[in-house]
Amino acid sequence: MPQSGPPRREPDSPRRKGKNEPQRIAKLLARAGVASRREIERMIEARRIAIDGVAIETPATLISSLHNVTVDGKPVKPPAPARLFRYHKPSGLITAERDPKQRPTIYDRLPAGLPRLMPVGRLDLNTEGLLLLTTDGELKRQLELPSTGVERSYRARAYGEISQAQLEDLIEGIEIDGIRYGSIDANLERRTGANVWIEVKLTEGKNREVRRVLEHLGLKVSRLIRTSYGPFALGDLPAGAVDEVRQHDLVAFRKTLK
Repeated sequence: MPQSGPPRREPDSPRRKGKNEPQRIAKLLARAGVASRREIERMIEARRIAIDGVAIETPATLISSLHNVTVDGKPVKPPAPARLFRYHKPSGLITAERDPKQRPTIYDRLPAGLPRLMPVGRLDLNTEGLLLLTTDGELKRQLELPSTGVERSYRARAYGEISQAQLEDLIEGIEIDGIRYGSIDANLERRTGANVWIEVKLTEGKNREVRRVLEHLGLKVSRLIRTSYGPFALGDLPAGAVDEVRQHDLVAFRKTLK
């Protein structure tokens, strides 16, 4: 039925919602793989999402199912099981659908025939390695939230002098230019001439975090590779290649999330 009166909002009770209890429309649309919650909020502002033909006005609107919900006039399909893919992102690609500067993006290079995929977190232009891609907006959110504590691992090649003792101090976190970075587990792997290789593990993933922290320590990062995200490792996946995480491995992993 069309909305009337002010939109209903979620109750303050913290109890878990049952399968058929009302939930925020933005959450259900994200789970259905329509877009991320933030993108859905923008679509709602643009009056692109409707119930029974009536555009909704707030992402806090509560619904029990996506029945009679449309996006751009097209019915929304029920959510399919979440799918997760590993992608070996090469250096030189933007993690975005389009770039105002016309630089190549991951979507320009992904193989044909894949479903609509959203990146889990981002890798900046010059960072390479494992980028997880998912069909499910809620899974994307779970993997990105610092509160879920999903560990990301990187290998960095950097120019300069550093000791393991200096790296050990990062376990307590560090503040740089007013930004607080949480605990970082960093280990000096080896030296190759004037360069060092450092393994870095963290659970936050703030914008350019690894580069900023290492540069703050006086290093110049020349190569940065994400080697794992949670239990999913880059392994020997070739640059530019994509493969899908097995469904039972994904289901088992989601059960471990906080």
